[in-house]
Order: sequence, then C-alpha cells, then structure tokens
Amino acid sequence: MTAVPAIALNDGHTIPQLGLGVWRMTPEECRASVAHALEVGYRHIDTASFYENEEAVGQAVASSGIARDEIFVTTKLGNDRHTDAPAALRESLDKLGLDRVDLYLIHWPVPSRQSFVQAWQSLIELRDQGLATSIGVSNFNEDHLLRIIEETGVAPAVNQIEAHPSFARFDQLQIHATHQIVTESWSPLGRGEDLDSDIVHTIAERTGKTPAQVVLRWHIQRGLVVIPKSVTPARIDENIDIFDFELTEADMRAMHELDKKKRMGPDPRVHGA
Repeated sequence: MTAVPAIALNDGHTIPQLGLGVWRMTPEECRASVAHALEVGYRHIDTASFYENEEAVGQAVASSGIARDEIFVTTKLGNDRHTDAPAALRESLDKLGLDRVDLYLIHWPVPSRQSFVQAWQSLIELRDQGLATSIGVSNFNEDHLLRIIEETGVAPAVNQIEAHPSFARFDQLQIHATHQIVTESWSPLGRGEDLDSDIVHTIAERTGKTPAQVVLRWHIQRGLVVIPKSVTPARIDENIDIFDFELTEADMRAMHELDKKKRMGPDPRVHGA
C-alpha cells in the first residue's frame, strides 16, 4: 500500500498531498470509487455540497473499516450559502455522517454578491467550535485573499485552484507562499490536454511512467496538494503510484515551458454572479 506524504498547514495541522476528487460522480460511482481509493492507500477525499455526493462519501468512509482520524475529508460551502454557513456545514456533516470535517472551504468567492468575507468569518467560528479542523477557500484570486486576511486577520490554510501544466499559476503560488497558504490543484491533468504534450511523453518514456503520472509528479514536486478524479479502479491505482520516482530539474524546467496561462474552468471574477 502506498504511503502518501503530508504537507504542513499554517494552522498546525497537516493534509495528505494526494487525494481523490469526486466532482461529477454519481452517488453510485462515488461510493465505489472512494471505497477502492481507500483500499489502495488514499486517505484524502475531496467533495462539496454542490457535488451532491456527500452521503456516498460518508457511506464509503464508514464502511471502510479505517479509523476516522486516518481519513482526511474535505467539503465545501455552496455559493448560495455564504450567509448561512453554520447551517450549511451541519447539513454537510449530517450527509457525511461525521461530527467534523478535516477541511472546509468556501467553494467560490462570487464577488458580485459581496458575501465572501461574511462566509469567511463564519468559517473561523466553525473552526473554533471544532466542526472543521482546518478552513480554507477555493478559487480565490489575490484580491479576494487579501480582503479576507485584512478584515479578519486569519489566512486560509488552503486555496484550492485550477492548476495544471498549461495553467501553472506561478504568480498565484507566490501570493500563497507569502501567506503560508497551501495550494491545492483541481483539474490537475488539464482535462487530459496536457497529457498529449511531447515533453510529457518524452519524460514518461524515460521514467517508465504514464503521462498522467508525470504530470501528477510535477504537482507533487512543486509542493502542491493534488486531487485527481477518476471512477476507473486502474486509473485510481495509477494516480497514487507516483512516489517511487522523481523528475529532474531539467524535467521541471521543461514542464514549466508548457504554461500557456490557459484557464479551462470558470473565471472566479465572474463565476456564480
């Protein structure tokens, strides 16, 4: 069974560096995928209220036989619940069958509603109440981050953002480093487009790894948390098998050349408006 390293958070806790994302999984797919992932060594599961599969995650966790303290569960606050975060988290906990989550994130800032600061203040209180061990945000740009930090004095432990070789986010990572915020990558494989690169294929051939494993290893060596999604057992196995090789400095430089600043998901400046 593969042991996944952990990264220290700015609140004194840690987060497994690799996990399973369950976006767009049906409940049935989610239960089976989470169960298999936990069986082969994953200990970090990332869901959200918006995904409508929190119950399936909770069922798979409960039936795994693994001690609760060994599994890191993340869920997220919905865009329409910024002013109602305490009730929203309790609903998520009921669905998950848990008394706390390891990480609770504001899913999107939705700046047009001007409610993300209120949501962040609520998350601080929920953390202090023990309902979330760590708190963070998702899809926050620099201006969103600076505003919540300036108004509350509390920096998020994590910012989960779109990141992959063609959208490497160099500037955003520097901002995160300034505030000791861990970067977590969603869509880490660039929806498959980055896997077709000649650079990635050359590295894969030399290392005896798959293109997906090369790209995931690139995230790991940047010090990021990565949560690839798959419902295919063989792919779930493949995605965790990335801790027995390293990319060279030359490999990393070559991978960085793939950055086109190409966003594939929604723009946080307007999403949810």
